Amino acid sequence: MPELPEVEVTRRSFATQIAGAHIQSLELGKPLRWPLGCDPAVLSGQRVLAVRRRGKYLLLDLDHGLLLLHLGMSGSVTFSWAPGPAGKHDHFSLNTSRGVLRLNDPRRFGAVVFAPGEDSPQAQKLLGKLGVEPLGEAFVLEDFVRALKQRMSPIKQVLLAGDTVVGVGNIYASEALFLAGIRPTTRAARLSRARVERLHGAIRSVLARAVEQGGSTLRDFSNSQGESGHFQLEAAVYGRAGLPCRVCGSLVRTIRQGQRSTFFCPVCQKP
Repeated sequence: MPELPEVEVTRRSFATQIAGAHIQSLELGKPLRWPLGCDPAVLSGQRVLAVRRRGKYLLLDLDHGLLLLHLGMSGSVTFSWAPGPAGKHDHFSLNTSRGVLRLNDPRRFGAVVFAPGEDSPQAQKLLGKLGVEPLGEAFVLEDFVRALKQRMSPIKQVLLAGDTVVGVGNIYASEALFLAGIRPTTRAARLSRARVERLHGAIRSVLARAVEQGGSTLRDFSNSQGESGHFQLEAAVYGRAGLPCRVCGSLVRTIRQGQRSTFFCPVCQKP
């Protein structure tokens, strides 16, 4: 599933090119996770002002309203001048004066939703409960410390929930916890301030590095220009069960937490 770095990499790969483009038409394929929420004709003639990101959502600001785009479990977008006819798994094509933005989603868990504004019920239903952005100035250490003291769940589950800090998905939660030396099963409320401070820095560091490396391509992720990510090649624990820890040489272990695979080093990461 594309996580925050992959979504941010995708945003950067077409945001500049599409900014200022006028929407000419919209083509829809098979139904996605949620309906568009408006007559496609409402979008015709509107201008794309900018492309932002909130958590794992891409936000396309328009003259009147915005489009919220989610990649789901297997989605990816392309942006090109002449992409050719839509394929079997192309379920959304936004034809603009600068090119075609197309969502390809084999499993159809992604979505494109129109909202009159970011404060509208349509947008708040999707964005209203998201935590702070980990790469932004709002991710303040003291707030993070206070928030974790209220959570009795294992720290990895708290990170995945996305209501304290948004976008730290399965890959990067495992990597950040390794960098901070924290066992994924440790209850969040038990973490000392010093350990939370290390985790705060690790989250920023891991996500920033992942963005720099173009995200992680574990199956078929690529940005809007078809370029793959490379962060997975330097992962410390994720996907490395049974292999030696890059730091201490102990074998990396894997467990199941909330139906997700968790990877950790039993020596480097303390309960």
